Amino acid sequence: MYLTRFRVNTARAGARYLLSSPQRLHAALLAGFPGLPVDPEARPRILWRLDHGDRTDVQVYLVGPDRPDLTALVEQAGWPTLATPEAPGWETRHYQPFLRRLAKGDRWSFRLAANPVHSIRRKDGEPTKRTAHVSPRHQLGWLLKQQEKHGFELLPGAAPDAEDPLHRYAVVVHGRRDLSFRKRPGDPAPPPAGRKGSGSRGGPVTLVTTVFSGRLEITDPAALRHALTQGIGRGKAYGCGLLTLAPQE
Repeated sequence: MYLTRFRVNTARAGARYLLSSPQRLHAALLAGFPGLPVDPEARPRILWRLDHGDRTDVQVYLVGPDRPDLTALVEQAGWPTLATPEAPGWETRHYQPFLRRLAKGDRWSFRLAANPVHSIRRKDGEPTKRTAHVSPRHQLGWLLKQQEKHGFELLPGAAPDAEDPLHRYAVVVHGRRDLSFRKRPGDPAPPPAGRKGSGSRGGPVTLVTTVFSGRLEITDPAALRHALTQGIGRGKAYGCGLLTLAPQE
């Protein structure tokens, strides 16, 4: 496995074109992995996430089974005049050595872009329907339900006894985005949560995403390794599901 960071040059028209659609950016990132199967169901998992530091500081984080070649992406949306053989416009590192070092009880800062959803039934007897969580409190509730399955526990915040979970845990819920686009032929099936229309090929798709930033403790290293390489939740083709760790500040 490899972890890659790519800095986007937001002043370029090509970058703005890709950033305007998660489908376009997903396709551009997949193009950096030669030899991938055409069938989406046969492809290995490729995870990615857009991090917005400010208006001009936008970076893509990418996790995949092979080392990518993002030369074409640099030409379209990066900094080609600054590229050198030693620094081609992106940074890629082997991920496995880091993954092997993870141990129970370790504490890390984390970031996760996700599509928090839940199942509801409007009337008795109707089938359940997946619906997006839209408030920070409910989105955090979704994340709390992911902890045991994915091998981590959110650390307490500044007010661990607070009634409001938004103050109880060391996590910030931010960066909500309401995405809307049309599914194109060959795209993976969109997640049903928040979807409008019939969902047929070419139909409109809406997707609510949010970002979680905070601190966690590892409870199950194997489960967390799986989450780091296979993602959490739905909408992975659209920039959701990638969890990354960093040393605590």
